[in-house]
Amino acid sequence: MKNFALSVFAVIITFIAVSCTESSNKNQSGTDTTAVSEGQATSQSNDTLTAPAATDTSSGKQPGESVNAAAKGFSIAPIITGYLSLKNALVSDDDKAAAGAGKKLLAALNQVDMKAIPADKHKKYMDIADDAKEHAEHIGENVGNIHHQREHLSSLSEDLKDLIDLFGSSQTLYQDHCPMFNDNKGAVWFSENKEIKNPYYGSKMLTCGKVQQTINSK
Repeated sequence: MKNFALSVFAVIITFIAVSCTESSNKNQSGTDTTAVSEGQATSQSNDTLTAPAATDTSSGKQPGESVNAAAKGFSIAPIITGYLSLKNALVSDDDKAAAGAGKKLLAALNQVDMKAIPADKHKKYMDIADDAKEHAEHIGENVGNIHHQREHLSSLSEDLKDLIDLFGSSQTLYQDHCPMFNDNKGAVWFSENKEIKNPYYGSKMLTCGKVQQTINSK
């Protein structure tokens, strides 16, 4: 009887041990499955974070490509327009109109979009424009002193010449030359018409000068 009781007790202990082992294996399997799932989720999350930026197909540009790639189309047309208004006012001996045109030219120079200027021409443009602004400002401030306005037109014309050499012209222009101005040292000016109308002497010597060259639009 005693041996039978011990046998029963041994069977019970063995059953409990087997049950515990199976339960442990199930828990471990569940933990492993959870770990694998979490690892896959983390991997997918990292893949999402490190995915390359998509190409902007609407603009046709690759990521990082400069938006200002079209800067080669920069034009000095507003500066030329302002200069011609100023020149024509001096042709007409109108110091007040010349002063107003000088102020408008200064405004046009100040409104130039510097980001649109090609990088390799940026510094040279700045040097020319700074000088042109000074002359336009002097002309705008000198109502009643047309001779002083004309002196500044001479320097301003040299600035425009440099700008045209740098960027070309948006319209056909004529580079004219007056041999007598500035104590016979001479001075250039630009006109939209081939006919000579001298802004340095106005009505006193309206046709003094000659066309040096024709500048075709680009």
